Amino acid sequence: MQVIGSHNSYKQAIEPDLYQFLEERDTTGGIKTLQYTHLPIPEQLRMGLRNLEIDVYIDSEGGKYAHPQGLELLEGGSNYDPEGKMMKPGFKMLHIADIDFRTSYYTLNNCLSALKSWSEQHPDHSPVFITLEPKDGPPNRWGTTPEPYTSTAFDDLDKEIRDGLGEEHLITPDMVRGPYETLEEAVSAGNWPGLVEAQGKFMFILDNDGDKKEIYRQGHPSLQNRVLFINASQGSPEAAAMIINDPHDSRIPDLVKEGYIIRTRADAGTLQARNNDYSDFEAAKQSGAQIITTDYYVPSTLFASDYHVSFENDQFERPNPIFK
Repeated sequence: MQVIGSHNSYKQAIEPDLYQFLEERDTTGGIKTLQYTHLPIPEQLRMGLRNLEIDVYIDSEGGKYAHPQGLELLEGGSNYDPEGKMMKPGFKMLHIADIDFRTSYYTLNNCLSALKSWSEQHPDHSPVFITLEPKDGPPNRWGTTPEPYTSTAFDDLDKEIRDGLGEEHLITPDMVRGPYETLEEAVSAGNWPGLVEAQGKFMFILDNDGDKKEIYRQGHPSLQNRVLFINASQGSPEAAAMIINDPHDSRIPDLVKEGYIIRTRADAGTLQARNNDYSDFEAAKQSGAQIITTDYYVPSTLFASDYHVSFENDQFERPNPIFK
């Protein structure tokens, strides 16, 4: 199969007055890369999108992201989190602290509940791929400092996903590995679940290629007992799913034929949408990458552009052309 899905699927547009304030002071044009927004996730799924992307911050004590400092730049600010969900401990979903914080779901738990509810209302849905980016890093200009991901934090993340969706709704590395010694051996042998077996399920891929990936797999050879697949390179025991954002990368067709699941992008940073440029999308389709992400499955509502991507007849899922 080949599917189209959304990038930063939970993201809502930056506060309009805040966006204008930042744009007036932006000397690099970088703020324009954040000028996109998404429909509610259940609506995306109803449309037929079968890939989502979420960003997850640790908030072990609660309240770290409850008062976005960007709103302090505006007179009076705007109402944020009226139900106080950001004050509770737990994993939070937002793009960039203090600036790009508008979100369809304040917490990962709320998002998982919505996914489970939609899935159980549509039990025969084709598998949904979810790339998950664990967010941390240095303090920002206001001093907001994300908590660093540790092995314990990843254990908590796995548990949150298992509890939130239920094991019956997950495609896990253990399921794919089966009797094979390594995950890559299983993938090379074609041990992925078939489409019927995968109905009603979600598959998570860790979107990180640095220290956090190493922390996640440490102590879990071939990702034993883990929930997420990782962006492991070919030849690694954990290799199964790879994130190759450049759709023109010549490696993609061969990797797909060898059994790996590849995620690539049709557009990034609003550039293709502003220029009505479909060249990356065409390359992504032809590459055979199973997952193609976009910010524009519908045209932008924030600037003038007709750019939007889909397969023929406004579909977002089709047979993979590599195997025709």
